[in-house]
Amino acid sequence: MRSGAKIGIITGVSVVVLAGGGYGAYSLMGGSESGSGDKPRTVVADPPSADQAASGAKDFLAAWASGDIAKAASLTDDPAAATTALTAFKTQVKPSALTLTPAGPATPQAFASATGTPSPAKPTGAASASPSATGTAGASDSPSPAPGPTGVLMGFKARAEFEGTSRVWDYNGFLNVVKMSDNTPAVHWAPSVIHPHLSGNETIATQQVFAPPSTLVDRNGKALQGASLTPALMASLQDNARKLLPPDPNKDQDAGSAVVITDPSGKTAADKLFTIVEPKPGKPFKVTIDNTLQAAAEKAMTDLGGKQGSIVAIEPSTGQVLAFANAPATGQNRAFTGLLAPGSTMKIVTSTALLEAGLSPDSPVACPEKSSNPVAIPNDFPGAYPDYTLQKDFMVSCNTAFINQGLTSLKPETLAGTAKDVYGIGQEWKTGLPNADGRIPATPGSKDEQAMNYIGQGKVQMNPLAMASITATVQSGSFKQPILVAGLPQQQAARQISPDVAAKLRAMMNATAVGGTASQVMAGITDNAGAKTGSAEVQGASTTNSWFTAFRGNLAVAAEVQGGGHGVDAAGPAVASLLKAGH
Repeated sequence: MRSGAKIGIITGVSVVVLAGGGYGAYSLMGGSESGSGDKPRTVVADPPSADQAASGAKDFLAAWASGDIAKAASLTDDPAAATTALTAFKTQVKPSALTLTPAGPATPQAFASATGTPSPAKPTGAASASPSATGTAGASDSPSPAPGPTGVLMGFKARAEFEGTSRVWDYNGFLNVVKMSDNTPAVHWAPSVIHPHLSGNETIATQQVFAPPSTLVDRNGKALQGASLTPALMASLQDNARKLLPPDPNKDQDAGSAVVITDPSGKTAADKLFTIVEPKPGKPFKVTIDNTLQAAAEKAMTDLGGKQGSIVAIEPSTGQVLAFANAPATGQNRAFTGLLAPGSTMKIVTSTALLEAGLSPDSPVACPEKSSNPVAIPNDFPGAYPDYTLQKDFMVSCNTAFINQGLTSLKPETLAGTAKDVYGIGQEWKTGLPNADGRIPATPGSKDEQAMNYIGQGKVQMNPLAMASITATVQSGSFKQPILVAGLPQQQAARQISPDVAAKLRAMMNATAVGGTASQVMAGITDNAGAKTGSAEVQGASTTNSWFTAFRGNLAVAAEVQGGGHGVDAAGPAVASLLKAGH
Protein backbone atom coordinates (compact mmCIF):
# COMPACT_ATOMS: atom_id res chain seq x y z
CA MET A 1 0.00 0.00 0.00
CA ARG A 2 1.36 3.34 -1.04
CA SER A 3 1.48 6.08 1.56
CA GLY A 4 0.05 8.82 -0.67
CA ALA A 5 0.10 12.52 0.18
CA LYS A 6 -2.52 13.21 2.81
CA ILE A 7 -5.05 15.86 1.83
CA GLY A 8 -6.62 16.19 5.26
CA ILE A 9 -9.89 15.42 6.94
CA ILE A 10 -12.99 15.67 4.81
CA THR A 11 -16.45 16.63 6.01
CA GLY A 12 -18.89 16.67 3.11
CA VAL A 13 -16.62 18.21 0.50
CA SER A 14 -14.62 20.30 2.95
CA VAL A 15 -11.08 19.26 3.81
CA VAL A 16 -9.03 20.26 6.84
CA VAL A 17 -5.54 20.99 5.53
CA LEU A 18 -3.02 20.19 8.21
CA ALA A 19 0.39 21.77 8.30
CA GLY A 20 3.34 20.92 10.56
CA GLY A 21 3.71 24.56 11.54
CA GLY A 22 0.01 25.49 11.56
CA TYR A 23 -1.71 27.27 8.73
CA GLY A 24 0.18 30.43 9.51
CA ALA A 25 3.10 28.74 7.77
CA TYR A 26 1.31 29.21 4.42
CA SER A 27 2.34 32.72 3.50
CA LEU A 28 3.20 33.97 0.05
CA MET A 29 3.05 37.03 -2.14
CA GLY A 30 0.27 37.51 -4.68
CA GLY A 31 0.23 35.95 -8.11
CA SER A 32 3.01 36.37 -10.64
CA GLU A 33 1.49 39.66 -11.87
CA SER A 34 1.23 41.24 -8.39
CA GLY A 35 3.25 44.32 -7.56
CA SER A 36 6.09 44.28 -5.09
CA GLY A 37 4.03 46.28 -2.60
CA ASP A 38 1.28 43.68 -2.22
CA LYS A 39 0.80 42.14 1.20
CA PRO A 40 1.74 38.45 1.58
CA ARG A 41 -1.12 36.08 0.82
CA THR A 42 -1.81 33.48 3.48
CA VAL A 43 -4.07 30.49 3.71
CA VAL A 44 -7.04 31.15 5.97
CA ALA A 45 -9.03 28.76 8.10
CA ASP A 46 -12.35 29.17 6.30
CA PRO A 47 -13.03 26.95 3.26
CA PRO A 48 -13.63 28.46 -0.14
CA SER A 49 -17.15 28.50 -1.50
CA ALA A 50 -18.21 25.81 -3.94
CA ASP A 51 -17.87 28.28 -6.82
CA GLN A 52 -14.43 29.37 -5.63
CA ALA A 53 -13.26 25.74 -5.32
CA ALA A 54 -14.52 24.95 -8.82
CA SER A 55 -12.92 28.09 -10.24
CA GLY A 56 -9.59 27.44 -8.48
CA ALA A 57 -9.41 23.89 -9.77
CA LYS A 58 -10.44 24.88 -13.31
CA ASP A 59 -7.91 27.72 -13.62
CA PHE A 60 -5.04 25.63 -12.24
CA LEU A 61 -5.77 22.64 -14.50
CA ALA A 62 -6.10 24.90 -17.56
CA ALA A 63 -2.73 26.54 -16.88
CA TRP A 64 -1.02 23.19 -16.22
CA ALA A 65 -2.49 21.56 -19.34
CA SER A 66 -1.43 24.50 -21.53
CA GLY A 67 2.16 24.22 -20.31
CA ASP A 68 2.10 27.56 -18.47
CA ILE A 69 3.91 26.25 -15.41
CA ALA A 70 4.54 29.69 -13.92
CA LYS A 71 0.83 30.54 -13.99
CA ALA A 72 -0.20 27.11 -12.68
CA ALA A 73 2.28 27.36 -9.81
CA SER A 74 1.05 30.85 -8.92
CA LEU A 75 -2.41 29.39 -8.44
CA THR A 76 -1.19 27.16 -5.59
CA ASP A 77 -0.33 27.88 -1.98
CA ASP A 78 3.32 26.89 -2.58
CA PRO A 79 4.49 28.23 -5.96
CA ALA A 80 8.13 27.17 -5.45
CA ALA A 81 7.32 23.53 -4.76
CA ALA A 82 4.69 23.48 -7.50
CA THR A 83 7.11 24.92 -10.06
CA THR A 84 9.70 22.27 -9.25
CA ALA A 85 7.23 19.40 -9.43
CA LEU A 86 5.35 20.54 -12.54
CA THR A 87 8.61 21.18 -14.36
CA ALA A 88 9.84 17.71 -13.41
CA PHE A 89 6.62 16.17 -14.72
CA LYS A 90 6.98 18.02 -18.04
CA THR A 91 10.67 17.16 -18.56
CA GLN A 92 10.75 13.64 -17.06
CA VAL A 93 7.38 12.18 -18.01
CA LYS A 94 7.48 14.01 -21.36
CA PRO A 95 3.86 13.89 -22.51
CA SER A 96 3.33 15.25 -26.01
CA ALA A 97 -0.13 16.47 -25.00
CA LEU A 98 -1.92 16.81 -21.69
CA THR A 99 -5.68 17.16 -21.18
CA LEU A 100 -6.99 17.94 -17.68
CA THR A 101 -10.75 18.08 -17.19
CA PRO A 102 -12.36 19.18 -13.91
CA ALA A 103 -14.62 16.48 -12.44
CA GLY A 104 -16.22 18.40 -9.58
CA PRO A 105 -16.12 17.69 -5.85
CA ALA A 106 -14.59 14.35 -4.81
CA THR A 107 -15.21 12.05 -1.87
CA PRO A 108 -12.67 10.94 0.70
CA GLN A 109 -13.40 7.34 -0.25
CA ALA A 110 -12.45 8.00 -3.87
CA PHE A 111 -9.22 9.69 -2.85
CA ALA A 112 -8.35 6.95 -0.36
CA SER A 113 -8.97 4.32 -3.02
CA ALA A 114 -6.77 6.14 -5.54
CA THR A 115 -3.86 6.62 -3.11
CA GLY A 116 -4.07 3.25 -1.44
CA THR A 117 -4.46 4.80 2.03
CA PRO A 118 -7.29 4.30 4.54
CA SER A 119 -10.06 6.90 4.41
CA PRO A 120 -9.61 9.17 7.44
CA ALA A 121 -12.29 8.98 10.11
CA LYS A 122 -11.24 11.84 12.32
CA PRO A 123 -8.65 14.64 12.33
CA THR A 124 -5.21 13.04 12.55
CA GLY A 125 -2.79 15.39 10.79
CA ALA A 126 -1.23 15.56 7.35
CA ALA A 127 1.91 16.86 5.71
CA SER A 128 3.38 20.21 4.82
CA ALA A 129 4.61 20.49 1.28
CA SER A 130 8.11 21.63 0.45
CA PRO A 131 10.39 21.37 -2.59
CA SER A 132 12.58 18.28 -2.80
CA ALA A 133 15.89 17.64 -4.51
CA THR A 134 14.30 15.02 -6.74
CA GLY A 135 12.17 17.40 -8.78
CA THR A 136 8.90 16.60 -7.03
CA ALA A 137 7.28 18.22 -4.06
CA GLY A 138 8.36 16.58 -0.82
CA ALA A 139 6.24 15.79 2.19
CA SER A 140 7.75 15.77 5.64
CA ASP A 141 5.43 13.74 7.84
CA SER A 142 4.86 15.18 11.29
CA PRO A 143 3.70 12.92 14.12
CA SER A 144 1.36 15.52 15.66
CA PRO A 145 0.97 18.56 13.38
CA ALA A 146 -1.25 21.50 14.27
CA PRO A 147 -4.60 21.69 12.44
CA GLY A 148 -4.76 24.12 9.56
CA PRO A 149 -7.36 25.61 7.23
CA THR A 150 -10.27 23.77 5.67
CA GLY A 151 -10.25 23.06 1.95
CA VAL A 152 -12.46 21.42 -0.66
CA LEU A 153 -11.38 18.20 -2.37
CA MET A 154 -11.87 18.32 -6.13
CA GLY A 155 -11.42 15.62 -8.74
CA PHE A 156 -10.18 15.80 -12.32
CA LYS A 157 -9.69 13.56 -15.32
CA ALA A 158 -6.16 13.41 -16.75
CA ARG A 159 -5.22 12.23 -20.22
CA ALA A 160 -1.58 12.15 -21.35
CA GLU A 161 -0.47 11.40 -24.92
CA PHE A 162 3.03 10.41 -26.02
CA GLU A 163 5.05 10.67 -29.21
CA GLY A 164 5.33 7.54 -31.33
CA THR A 165 2.32 5.69 -29.94
CA SER A 166 -1.46 5.84 -30.14
CA ARG A 167 -1.77 4.76 -26.54
CA VAL A 168 -3.17 7.32 -24.13
CA TRP A 169 -2.81 7.35 -20.37
CA ASP A 170 -6.03 8.12 -18.51
CA TYR A 171 -6.19 8.46 -14.75
CA ASN A 172 -8.26 10.15 -12.05
CA GLY A 173 -6.57 12.99 -10.19
CA PHE A 174 -7.35 14.91 -7.02
CA LEU A 175 -6.46 18.32 -5.66
CA ASN A 176 -7.50 20.28 -2.60
CA VAL A 177 -8.57 23.90 -2.98
CA VAL A 178 -8.05 26.26 -0.03
CA LYS A 179 -9.01 29.90 0.55
CA MET A 180 -6.37 32.63 0.63
CA SER A 181 -6.36 35.86 2.69
CA ASP A 182 -7.18 37.91 -0.42
CA ASN A 183 -10.38 35.87 -0.79
CA THR A 184 -9.07 33.93 -3.80
CA PRO A 185 -8.86 30.14 -4.14
CA ALA A 186 -5.56 28.28 -4.39
CA VAL A 187 -4.60 24.65 -4.92
CA HIS A 188 -2.98 23.25 -1.77
CA TRP A 189 0.26 21.82 -3.11
CA ALA A 190 1.16 18.20 -2.44
CA PRO A 191 2.97 15.58 -4.57
CA SER A 192 -0.35 13.75 -5.06
CA VAL A 193 -1.61 16.64 -7.24
CA ILE A 194 0.62 15.22 -9.98
CA HIS A 195 -0.64 11.68 -9.43
CA PRO A 196 -2.47 10.10 -6.47
CA HIS A 197 0.32 7.53 -5.98
CA LEU A 198 3.10 10.12 -5.74
CA SER A 199 4.33 11.03 -2.27
CA GLY A 200 7.33 12.18 -0.29
CA ASN A 201 10.57 12.40 -2.23
CA GLU A 202 9.48 9.92 -4.89
CA THR A 203 10.02 10.77 -8.54
CA ILE A 204 7.79 10.18 -11.56
CA ALA A 205 9.37 9.74 -14.97
CA THR A 206 9.26 7.85 -18.24
CA GLN A 207 11.77 5.01 -17.98
CA GLN A 208 12.97 2.00 -19.91
CA VAL A 209 11.22 -1.21 -18.91
CA PHE A 210 12.03 -4.79 -19.79
CA ALA A 211 9.94 -7.93 -19.91
CA PRO A 212 10.86 -10.62 -17.39
CA PRO A 213 12.63 -13.71 -18.74
CA SER A 214 10.20 -15.96 -20.55
CA THR A 215 11.51 -19.17 -19.00
CA LEU A 216 14.42 -20.57 -17.02
CA VAL A 217 16.54 -22.92 -19.10
CA ASP A 218 19.52 -25.14 -18.43
CA ARG A 219 22.87 -24.80 -20.18
CA ASN A 220 21.46 -26.71 -23.17
CA GLY A 221 18.42 -24.45 -23.56
CA LYS A 222 15.94 -26.93 -22.09
CA ALA A 223 13.32 -25.91 -19.51
CA LEU A 224 14.98 -26.06 -16.11
CA GLN A 225 13.86 -28.92 -13.87
CA GLY A 226 14.69 -29.99 -10.34
CA ALA A 227 12.92 -30.06 -6.98
CA SER A 228 15.88 -28.39 -5.26
CA LEU A 229 15.77 -25.51 -7.74
CA THR A 230 12.96 -23.86 -5.82
CA PRO A 231 11.17 -20.76 -7.15
CA ALA A 232 12.62 -18.71 -4.30
CA LEU A 233 16.19 -19.78 -5.10
CA MET A 234 15.76 -19.20 -8.82
CA ALA A 235 14.23 -15.75 -8.23
CA SER A 236 17.20 -14.90 -6.01
CA LEU A 237 19.59 -16.18 -8.67
CA GLN A 238 18.04 -14.00 -11.38
CA ASP A 239 18.05 -10.93 -9.16
CA ASN A 240 21.68 -11.44 -8.11
CA ALA A 241 22.78 -12.18 -11.66
CA ARG A 242 21.26 -8.94 -12.95
CA LYS A 243 23.28 -7.05 -10.34
CA LEU A 244 26.53 -8.90 -10.98
CA LEU A 245 26.56 -9.35 -14.76
CA PRO A 246 28.14 -6.61 -16.89
CA PRO A 247 25.61 -4.41 -18.76
CA ASP A 248 24.27 -5.86 -21.99
CA PRO A 249 25.18 -3.44 -24.79
CA ASN A 250 22.21 -4.66 -26.84
CA LYS A 251 19.58 -4.56 -24.10
CA ASP A 252 18.12 -1.25 -25.35
CA GLN A 253 16.86 -3.09 -28.43
CA ASP A 254 14.47 -5.06 -26.22
CA ALA A 255 13.34 -2.17 -24.01
CA GLY A 256 9.89 -0.66 -23.81
CA SER A 257 8.95 2.49 -21.94
CA ALA A 258 6.59 3.29 -19.09
CA VAL A 259 5.67 5.99 -16.62
CA VAL A 260 7.14 4.85 -13.32
CA ILE A 261 7.22 6.19 -9.78
CA THR A 262 10.47 5.37 -8.00
CA ASP A 263 11.80 5.90 -4.51
CA PRO A 264 15.41 7.19 -4.63
CA SER A 265 16.10 5.56 -1.26
CA GLY A 266 15.06 2.16 -2.60
CA LYS A 267 12.80 1.52 0.39
CA THR A 268 9.71 0.93 -1.73
CA ALA A 269 9.31 -0.95 -4.99
CA ALA A 270 8.96 0.91 -8.26
CA ASP A 271 5.33 1.62 -9.23
CA LYS A 272 4.69 1.25 -12.98
CA LEU A 273 1.67 3.44 -13.73
CA PHE A 274 1.35 3.16 -17.49
CA THR A 275 3.14 1.29 -20.28
CA ILE A 276 3.80 3.57 -23.26
CA VAL A 277 5.61 1.04 -25.45
CA GLU A 278 5.54 -2.67 -24.65
CA PRO A 279 9.00 -4.23 -24.27
CA LYS A 280 9.94 -7.13 -26.49
CA PRO A 281 9.20 -10.55 -24.98
CA GLY A 282 11.80 -11.60 -22.43
CA LYS A 283 14.54 -13.96 -23.50
CA PRO A 284 15.05 -17.26 -21.67
CA PHE A 285 17.28 -16.97 -18.60
CA LYS A 286 20.03 -19.54 -19.00
CA VAL A 287 21.83 -21.05 -16.03
CA THR A 288 24.82 -23.40 -15.91
CA ILE A 289 22.78 -26.36 -14.62
CA ASP A 290 22.68 -29.50 -16.76
CA ASN A 291 19.24 -31.13 -16.54
CA THR A 292 20.63 -34.67 -16.87
CA LEU A 293 23.05 -34.21 -14.00
CA GLN A 294 20.43 -32.31 -12.00
CA ALA A 295 18.03 -35.22 -12.30
CA ALA A 296 20.77 -37.59 -11.12
CA ALA A 297 21.54 -35.28 -8.18
CA GLU A 298 17.86 -35.10 -7.16
CA LYS A 299 17.56 -38.90 -7.32
CA ALA A 300 20.73 -39.32 -5.27
CA MET A 301 19.23 -37.20 -2.52
CA THR A 302 15.86 -38.98 -2.71
CA ASP A 303 17.67 -42.31 -2.39
CA LEU A 304 19.04 -41.27 1.02
CA GLY A 305 15.77 -42.53 2.49
CA GLY A 306 14.96 -39.49 4.59
CA LYS A 307 18.47 -38.61 5.74
CA GLN A 308 19.56 -34.99 5.32
CA GLY A 309 22.29 -34.29 2.82
CA SER A 310 23.42 -32.33 -0.20
CA ILE A 311 25.47 -32.67 -3.36
CA VAL A 312 27.19 -30.36 -5.87
CA ALA A 313 28.67 -31.01 -9.32
CA ILE A 314 31.13 -28.57 -10.94
CA GLU A 315 32.78 -28.35 -14.35
CA PRO A 316 36.50 -27.96 -13.45
CA SER A 317 37.49 -26.19 -16.67
CA THR A 318 35.04 -23.33 -16.08
CA GLY A 319 33.86 -23.43 -12.46
CA GLN A 320 30.27 -23.67 -13.68
CA VAL A 321 27.92 -25.48 -11.30
CA LEU A 322 26.29 -28.30 -13.26
CA ALA A 323 23.98 -29.58 -10.53
CA PHE A 324 23.11 -29.18 -6.88
CA ALA A 325 20.49 -30.86 -4.76
CA ASN A 326 19.41 -31.02 -1.16
CA ALA A 327 17.58 -33.43 1.08
CA PRO A 328 15.00 -32.24 1.87
CA ALA A 329 14.69 -30.47 -1.47
CA THR A 330 12.68 -27.53 -0.17
CA GLY A 331 14.64 -26.93 3.01
CA GLN A 332 17.90 -25.06 3.50
CA ASN A 333 20.17 -24.93 0.47
CA ARG A 334 22.74 -26.76 2.55
CA ALA A 335 24.76 -27.57 -0.59
CA PHE A 336 25.76 -23.89 -0.62
CA THR A 337 25.06 -22.54 2.86
CA GLY A 338 25.57 -25.55 5.13
CA LEU A 339 28.72 -25.71 7.24
CA LEU A 340 29.92 -29.04 8.61
CA ALA A 341 33.25 -30.63 9.45
CA PRO A 342 34.37 -32.32 6.20
CA GLY A 343 36.35 -35.11 7.82
CA SER A 344 39.10 -36.76 5.81
CA THR A 345 38.16 -35.09 2.53
CA MET A 346 40.16 -32.21 4.06
CA LYS A 347 43.27 -34.35 3.60
CA ILE A 348 43.30 -33.14 -0.02
CA VAL A 349 44.24 -29.68 1.26
CA THR A 350 46.60 -31.09 3.92
CA SER A 351 48.33 -33.17 1.22
CA THR A 352 48.68 -30.07 -0.95
CA ALA A 353 50.50 -28.27 1.88
CA LEU A 354 52.73 -31.28 2.59
CA LEU A 355 53.63 -31.72 -1.10
CA GLU A 356 54.43 -28.00 -1.35
CA ALA A 357 56.59 -28.40 1.78
CA GLY A 358 58.80 -30.88 -0.08
CA LEU A 359 57.25 -34.29 0.48
CA SER A 360 56.32 -36.61 -2.39
CA PRO A 361 53.70 -39.36 -2.62
CA ASP A 362 56.51 -41.89 -2.05
CA SER A 363 57.91 -40.15 1.05
CA PRO A 364 57.89 -42.47 4.10
CA VAL A 365 55.23 -41.30 6.55
CA ALA A 366 54.50 -43.82 9.30
CA CYS A 367 50.94 -44.58 10.35
CA PRO A 368 51.05 -45.24 14.13
CA GLU A 369 48.05 -46.27 16.23
CA LYS A 370 47.82 -42.85 17.91
CA SER A 371 48.95 -39.35 17.03
CA SER A 372 51.68 -37.45 18.83
CA ASN A 373 49.70 -34.37 19.91
CA PRO A 374 48.82 -34.02 23.64
CA VAL A 375 45.29 -35.39 23.24
CA ALA A 376 46.21 -38.37 21.08
CA ILE A 377 43.87 -39.23 18.22
CA PRO A 378 43.51 -42.81 16.91
CA ASN A 379 42.65 -44.13 13.48
CA ASP A 380 39.34 -45.84 12.79
CA PHE A 381 41.25 -49.07 12.04
CA PRO A 382 43.56 -51.05 14.35
CA GLY A 383 47.30 -51.50 14.15
CA ALA A 384 50.42 -49.53 13.32
CA TYR A 385 52.02 -49.34 9.86
CA PRO A 386 55.52 -47.87 10.06
CA ASP A 387 56.36 -48.54 6.41
CA TYR A 388 53.54 -46.54 4.87
CA THR A 389 54.15 -43.72 2.41
CA LEU A 390 52.24 -40.45 2.11
CA GLN A 391 50.23 -41.88 -0.79
CA LYS A 392 49.37 -45.05 1.15
CA ASP A 393 48.31 -42.94 4.13
CA PHE A 394 46.03 -40.98 1.80
CA MET A 395 44.57 -44.16 0.28
CA VAL A 396 43.63 -45.67 3.66
CA SER A 397 42.93 -42.29 5.28
CA CYS A 398 45.42 -42.61 8.15
CA ASN A 399 44.65 -39.83 10.64
CA THR A 400 47.80 -40.27 12.71
CA ALA A 401 50.14 -39.97 9.72
CA PHE A 402 48.64 -36.67 8.57
CA ILE A 403 48.56 -35.24 12.08
CA ASN A 404 52.14 -36.16 12.92
CA GLN A 405 53.58 -35.11 9.56
CA GLY A 406 51.55 -31.89 9.59
CA LEU A 407 52.84 -30.98 13.07
CA THR A 408 56.40 -31.72 11.86
CA SER A 409 56.42 -30.12 8.40
CA LEU A 410 53.87 -27.31 8.51
CA LYS A 411 53.53 -24.05 10.41
CA PRO A 412 50.26 -23.57 12.29
CA GLU A 413 49.00 -21.03 9.71
CA THR A 414 50.06 -22.98 6.60
CA LEU A 415 46.90 -25.04 6.15
CA ALA A 416 44.52 -22.06 6.13
CA GLY A 417 46.92 -20.13 3.89
CA THR A 418 47.09 -22.97 1.36
CA ALA A 419 43.31 -23.36 1.34
CA LYS A 420 42.81 -19.66 0.63
CA ASP A 421 45.73 -19.00 -1.72
CA VAL A 422 45.35 -22.13 -3.87
CA TYR A 423 41.69 -23.14 -3.49
CA GLY A 424 39.99 -19.79 -2.83
CA ILE A 425 38.54 -20.99 0.50
CA GLY A 426 37.68 -17.99 2.65
CA GLN A 427 37.15 -15.58 -0.22
CA GLU A 428 33.76 -13.97 -0.81
CA TRP A 429 32.40 -15.96 -3.72
CA LYS A 430 29.62 -14.48 -5.88
CA THR A 431 28.11 -17.67 -7.23
CA GLY A 432 24.70 -16.15 -7.97
CA LEU A 433 23.15 -17.60 -4.81
CA PRO A 434 23.94 -16.99 -1.14
CA ASN A 435 26.74 -19.28 -0.04
CA ALA A 436 28.75 -19.84 3.11
CA ASP A 437 32.54 -19.72 2.68
CA GLY A 438 34.57 -22.63 3.99
CA ARG A 439 36.28 -21.97 7.32
CA ILE A 440 39.70 -23.04 8.56
CA PRO A 441 41.19 -21.40 11.67
CA ALA A 442 44.05 -19.21 10.47
CA THR A 443 46.00 -19.56 13.73
CA PRO A 444 45.13 -22.73 15.65
CA GLY A 445 45.23 -22.12 19.38
CA SER A 446 46.98 -25.37 20.33
CA LYS A 447 48.68 -28.48 18.98
CA ASP A 448 45.45 -30.36 19.49
CA GLU A 449 43.45 -27.85 17.43
CA GLN A 450 46.13 -27.89 14.75
CA ALA A 451 45.95 -31.69 14.69
CA MET A 452 42.17 -31.66 14.23
CA ASN A 453 42.46 -29.21 11.33
CA TYR A 454 44.68 -31.59 9.34
CA ILE A 455 41.96 -34.27 9.34
CA GLY A 456 38.97 -31.99 8.80
CA GLN A 457 37.61 -31.99 12.32
CA GLY A 458 37.47 -29.43 15.12
CA LYS A 459 36.68 -25.94 13.85
CA VAL A 460 37.13 -26.72 10.14
CA GLN A 461 33.82 -26.31 8.29
CA MET A 462 32.93 -26.92 4.65
CA ASN A 463 29.97 -27.62 2.39
CA PRO A 464 29.73 -29.65 -0.83
CA LEU A 465 30.13 -26.48 -2.93
CA ALA A 466 33.52 -25.76 -1.35
CA MET A 467 34.68 -29.37 -1.43
CA ALA A 468 33.60 -29.89 -5.04
CA SER A 469 35.53 -26.73 -5.94
CA ILE A 470 38.65 -28.07 -4.20
CA THR A 471 38.40 -31.30 -6.17
CA ALA A 472 37.76 -29.36 -9.39
CA THR A 473 40.93 -27.33 -8.77
CA VAL A 474 42.96 -30.52 -8.37
CA GLN A 475 41.50 -31.94 -11.60
CA SER A 476 42.10 -28.82 -13.73
CA GLY A 477 45.18 -27.48 -11.97
CA SER A 478 43.60 -24.01 -11.60
CA PHE A 479 40.98 -22.53 -9.26
CA LYS A 480 37.83 -21.42 -11.04
CA GLN A 481 35.34 -19.84 -8.63
CA PRO A 482 31.98 -21.65 -8.87
CA ILE A 483 29.20 -19.77 -10.69
CA LEU A 484 25.60 -20.54 -11.66
CA VAL A 485 25.29 -18.12 -14.59
CA ALA A 486 27.90 -17.87 -17.33
CA GLY A 487 29.66 -14.52 -17.32
CA LEU A 488 29.40 -13.83 -13.59
CA PRO A 489 32.62 -12.37 -12.16
CA GLN A 490 34.91 -15.02 -10.68
CA GLN A 491 37.35 -14.42 -7.85
CA GLN A 492 40.95 -15.31 -8.61
CA ALA A 493 43.13 -17.36 -6.28
CA ALA A 494 46.33 -15.75 -5.08
CA ARG A 495 48.37 -18.41 -6.86
CA GLN A 496 47.85 -21.50 -8.93
CA ILE A 497 48.78 -24.91 -7.72
CA SER A 498 51.96 -26.03 -9.45
CA PRO A 499 51.51 -28.56 -12.28
CA ASP A 500 53.79 -30.98 -10.40
CA VAL A 501 51.79 -30.85 -7.16
CA ALA A 502 48.47 -31.05 -9.05
CA ALA A 503 49.65 -34.14 -10.94
CA LYS A 504 50.75 -35.83 -7.69
CA LEU A 505 47.43 -35.08 -6.04
CA ARG A 506 45.52 -36.52 -9.00
CA ALA A 507 47.66 -39.67 -8.78
CA MET A 508 46.98 -40.01 -5.04
CA MET A 509 43.23 -39.58 -5.58
CA ASN A 510 43.29 -42.07 -8.47
CA ALA A 511 45.09 -44.62 -6.28
CA THR A 512 42.38 -44.12 -3.64
CA ALA A 513 39.68 -44.75 -6.25
CA VAL A 514 41.44 -47.88 -7.57
CA GLY A 515 42.72 -49.53 -4.42
CA GLY A 516 41.92 -47.38 -1.40
CA THR A 517 38.90 -46.52 0.73
CA ALA A 518 36.94 -45.31 -2.31
CA SER A 519 37.44 -48.38 -4.49
CA GLN A 520 34.13 -49.97 -3.57
CA VAL A 521 31.94 -47.19 -5.00
CA MET A 522 34.36 -46.14 -7.75
CA ALA A 523 34.51 -49.59 -9.32
CA GLY A 524 34.25 -49.28 -13.09
CA ILE A 525 34.69 -45.47 -13.14
CA THR A 526 38.40 -45.11 -12.36
CA ASP A 527 39.65 -44.03 -15.80
CA ASN A 528 40.87 -40.40 -15.56
CA ALA A 529 39.25 -40.30 -12.14
CA GLY A 530 40.10 -39.88 -8.49
CA ALA A 531 38.36 -39.78 -5.14
CA LYS A 532 38.64 -39.18 -1.40
CA THR A 533 36.43 -40.46 1.38
CA GLY A 534 35.60 -38.75 4.63
CA SER A 535 33.72 -39.42 7.84
CA ALA A 536 33.32 -36.63 10.37
CA GLU A 537 32.55 -37.19 14.02
CA VAL A 538 29.90 -34.95 15.57
CA GLN A 539 29.71 -34.38 19.30
CA GLY A 540 26.67 -36.09 20.75
CA ALA A 541 25.97 -38.13 17.61
CA SER A 542 26.44 -41.89 17.55
CA THR A 543 26.94 -42.03 13.77
CA THR A 544 29.47 -40.00 11.77
CA ASN A 545 28.58 -37.72 8.88
CA SER A 546 29.42 -39.23 5.51
CA TRP A 547 31.53 -37.24 3.00
CA PHE A 548 32.81 -38.15 -0.44
CA THR A 549 34.38 -36.17 -3.28
CA ALA A 550 35.63 -37.30 -6.66
CA PHE A 551 36.41 -36.26 -10.21
CA ARG A 552 36.04 -37.98 -13.55
CA GLY A 553 37.12 -36.18 -16.67
CA ASN A 554 35.75 -32.63 -16.66
CA LEU A 555 33.40 -33.27 -13.74
CA ALA A 556 33.98 -32.85 -10.00
CA VAL A 557 31.38 -33.82 -7.40
CA ALA A 558 31.13 -33.66 -3.61
CA ALA A 559 28.40 -34.80 -1.22
CA GLU A 560 27.64 -34.98 2.49
CA VAL A 561 25.04 -37.02 4.31
CA GLN A 562 24.26 -36.21 7.92
CA GLY A 563 24.52 -39.36 10.03
CA GLY A 564 25.40 -41.35 6.93
CA GLY A 565 28.37 -43.21 8.43
CA HIS A 566 31.58 -43.76 6.48
CA GLY A 567 32.20 -41.94 3.22
CA VAL A 568 31.47 -45.01 1.10
CA ASP A 569 28.23 -45.77 2.95
CA ALA A 570 26.04 -42.85 1.82
CA ALA A 571 27.87 -39.91 0.23
CA GLY A 572 30.00 -42.21 -1.97
CA PRO A 573 27.13 -43.83 -3.89
CA ALA A 574 25.54 -40.42 -4.40
CA VAL A 575 28.72 -38.99 -5.94
CA ALA A 576 29.32 -42.10 -8.06
CA SER A 577 25.83 -41.88 -9.54
CA LEU A 578 26.56 -38.38 -10.87
CA LEU A 579 29.95 -39.41 -12.26
CA LYS A 580 28.19 -42.19 -14.17
CA ALA A 581 25.42 -39.87 -15.36
CA GLY A 582 27.99 -37.42 -16.70
CA HIS A 583 29.51 -39.93 -19.09
